[in-house]
Amino acid sequence: MENFLLAFIPLFVAIDVLGVLPLFVALTENLDEPRRKKLTSEATLTAFIISILFLATGKWLFSFLGISESDFRVGGGIVLLVLAVYDLLFSKERKINMEDSVGVVPIGIPLIMGPAALTTILILVDSYGYFWTIISLLINLLIVWFVFLQSKAIGKILGKSGSQGFAKVAALFLAGIAVMMIRSGITEMLKK
Repeated sequence: MENFLLAFIPLFVAIDVLGVLPLFVALTENLDEPRRKKLTSEATLTAFIISILFLATGKWLFSFLGISESDFRVGGGIVLLVLAVYDLLFSKERKINMEDSVGVVPIGIPLIMGPAALTTILILVDSYGYFWTIISLLINLLIVWFVFLQSKAIGKILGKSGSQGFAKVAALFLAGIAVMMIRSGITEMLKK
């Protein structure tokens, strides 16, 4: 049980489901319940598949491409920053088409399974092995799935104008998270 908790807690913090929830609510505010459920399952499954692929090939891929974990954080941060700025500036001109792959990008990757979570997976497998890492990953993703399924109730509490305002605030937070990722990546690069 101790190994499970030691593997579960860092991944729970890295995924940060409660931090991602406002962004999920903002991205899915106009969806009906069946589409929201489908999108939730799609995003969670995407995060699982990417994390398993990364678990199997991450270190080799980083080494092969000459990419450091810091490079990965900066790249992921830039992607998030572009998404946040686009939402802040052009959300009236372009509503997200939910027939697009929004469950894959940006919800599955990089919001649920971003650079911090992927890096954490690599660290956990070195410390606790594949079994505990995969078990903690599965339970964390079940938590994400369940919390996202309850997002409709949050939308009802906020109302239409509250959801729109919340979406803008969430985009600002997303921009802040993106800058933090870029900053932490650059800081790590400068230490070397």
